[in-house]
Amino acid sequence: MAKKMKKIKGFTIQFLPYTEIEDLNSGERIKKILNIVLKNVIVILQGKLESEEEARLIEDTMAMVGHVKNFKGIELAVLNPNSNNLGFMGKMKHGLARALGAQEAMTIIGPASIVREMKRNPRKIEILMNR
Repeated sequence: MAKKMKKIKGFTIQFLPYTEIEDLNSGERIKKILNIVLKNVIVILQGKLESEEEARLIEDTMAMVGHVKNFKGIELAVLNPNSNNLGFMGKMKHGLARALGAQEAMTIIGPASIVREMKRNPRKIEILMNR
């Protein structure tokens, strides 16, 4: 007797370089990210949003839940390398790189319909998917 196999649904991941959003104002950045996530795409953003932008993204998302068909919200996690273990010269180089615009952080934003949970530690992010 053959078992029925469940079809595995696919998902899309889109890398969004910081250069694509750096010249946008906060509202435009959030709109661009939400437009991608609303297409059931997981966004990997080079760099990270400002804390106010992150808060607004969450607020806008919460306002959309219940008003946009099949939209359950987002899961968001930021992976930021830790510079605390660097010596004096390492911290100087790290500070200079940040001042010149290097985006060493990474932000992952996924639709809650696909991403159930993101677990984060300093070196990795675990993404638990919905079935």
